[in-house]
Amino acid sequence: MPSMDVVSELEMFEVGHAVANTVKEVATRFDFRGSKVEVELKEKDKLIKLSAESDFQVDQVRAMLESNMIKRKVDPQCLDIQKMEASGKEIHQTIKLRDGLESDIAKKIVKAIKDSDIKAQASIQGDKVRVTDKKRDVLQAVMALLREQKLGIPLQFNNFKD
Repeated sequence: MPSMDVVSELEMFEVGHAVANTVKEVATRFDFRGSKVEVELKEKDKLIKLSAESDFQVDQVRAMLESNMIKRKVDPQCLDIQKMEASGKEIHQTIKLRDGLESDIAKKIVKAIKDSDIKAQASIQGDKVRVTDKKRDVLQAVMALLREQKLGIPLQFNNFKD
């Protein structure tokens, strides 16, 4: 019986490369010369910390980071951008990295499948949703349906079995 898993996985090494490319780009840009700008990745906490002397510079660094994420084929929807905070002469911004399906989003996925006319079976299994049906075409229809949904996270479809 054909089945597949719907997951939201983040490739941390690609995120690390995007952060490193952003740091290099900041070092070469003339408008950041002489100013203190930092981009720091905390892999363990799944955070990226941006700090600069002004909110405009933080916005510019975040735009560069998003651009580098796209170049590394990391979906920018995985970035949960927090509010800017002022601390002395610096502005800080924390970006949380979304990795894995949260239970409320998994429930939305199962509900979307059941509300559609597609007769596939969906079940939540930890941080993934397993979808099964008798026909492979139905699973592909589920993939198309979920790509249209606006869930706010990037979805991948893996473990496709016939």
